[in-house]
Amino acid sequence: MPSLEQLLGGRPDGPEVDVAALAQRVAASGRVLLVLDDDPTGTQSVADLPVLMDWSPESLGWALDQGRPAVYVMTNTRSLDPAEAEQRNVEVARNALAAAAERGTELCFVSRSDSTLRGHFPLETDVLAREIEAVTGRAVDGVLLVPAFGDAGRVTVDGVHYTGAPGGFVPVGESEFARDATFGYASSDLRDWVAEKSEGQIPAEDVAAIDLTTLRTARTEVVQVLRSLHEGRPVVVDIVTENDLRLLAQAVLDAEDAGSVFLVRAGPPFPRALVGQAPHPPLRADDLAAIRRGGLAEDARGGLVVVGSHVALTTSQLEALVTRRDPVRIELDVAAVLGDGVDGYVSDVAARAAEALAEEDVVVNTSRLRVDGVSRDESLAIARRVSTALIEVVQQVLAVRAPRFVVAKGGITSSDVAARGLGITRAMVRGPMLPGIVSLWEPAGGPARGIPYVVFAGNVGGPESLADVVDLLAADHTTVSPKENRP
Repeated sequence: MPSLEQLLGGRPDGPEVDVAALAQRVAASGRVLLVLDDDPTGTQSVADLPVLMDWSPESLGWALDQGRPAVYVMTNTRSLDPAEAEQRNVEVARNALAAAAERGTELCFVSRSDSTLRGHFPLETDVLAREIEAVTGRAVDGVLLVPAFGDAGRVTVDGVHYTGAPGGFVPVGESEFARDATFGYASSDLRDWVAEKSEGQIPAEDVAAIDLTTLRTARTEVVQVLRSLHEGRPVVVDIVTENDLRLLAQAVLDAEDAGSVFLVRAGPPFPRALVGQAPHPPLRADDLAAIRRGGLAEDARGGLVVVGSHVALTTSQLEALVTRRDPVRIELDVAAVLGDGVDGYVSDVAARAAEALAEEDVVVNTSRLRVDGVSRDESLAIARRVSTALIEVVQQVLAVRAPRFVVAKGGITSSDVAARGLGITRAMVRGPMLPGIVSLWEPAGGPARGIPYVVFAGNVGGPESLADVVDLLAADHTTVSPKENRP
């Protein structure tokens, strides 16, 4: 496996972008980034922005009225079938464009998806392009593909997308993510990936590309490539560092000023660059205490960790959490969830969790043996049934006792726990729990008011990251302490 140094091959670094000047330019443009996030983990790269679990005109109006450079809408489409995903994108786009028109606000649309290439592509960008043109009369010229997520080890070099692994970098088409039961693929070169996912409707040779050296040394040439895009032509961009994202953001603004209209399909960090945000430092115990103050969790003792993701990294993180902190661990058996008597089984799990939360942290995790169906649709249906059982556990726990915090592990799990389990419709993203990853939300009212909510993707961090996050969440509370400090 090549190292990052080997992948870069001595390429120049490029000029450092002044992020404050970039933010001022974004503010002067008056445009707002409307980020349709196909699961909630995209917010881990940003801070102090509104996030919506509901895309009603009223909620979108509330979010736009916050005066922030971006609004996140959690569509959760990665958990939906293609027809449902299409309809949801239509609803969000139409409501958002209407709310923006009422306020005289220009929107730039970002379809935020997985940095390991799982999700509904090109369906979602096709739908958004169609709606934008139908409402505004302006055709989308280009679709920017920027899945890179350096903080999580995802980089793109020479058009090939890689994921970091112990010992080096692996082409993403050779990783476990490419074997996803619902969104699997074979290609690592993003040009080939576009051809694969579009079933040949967009040939690889029709996909434009911006290589790393050009991005770092020839801004005018990058703008020329962007300006040459028409009729929704895709362009893949090499990205390794945060500064690369900012260099691209500058070029995008230049091209937009010249009249180009773009859609963006990106991993978590590119929206941060597009609005000129610097990475927010990890939150501290006093930040969390401020969220709890006066809320439902102010006097709570135990926190709740809900684990739905089945990727290998999540399982290792779960075991590290159990070893370090010795929480009460309750397994939600997938076989029981898929069998008869599921209602009684779920109620029993919820009752045990609520009782234990009176004094201790509790982990509720799905059994680690993944159950897939014989088809893509059947696998998705199984995932929904398991997710629904987890949600019902959270709902029943919340009805009895407010946890001191809630951590949801896994993208679909995070979305469902937020919207259905905790009843969150509006929130503010306060920042990351770890450098560049793991997002903390503050619910804006509702049944989870004052409960810090942590969105933790299944495929980010190191083996100890989940334990580190729970340490931080419990740092200002002495009753619930790590295993090694208990008598």
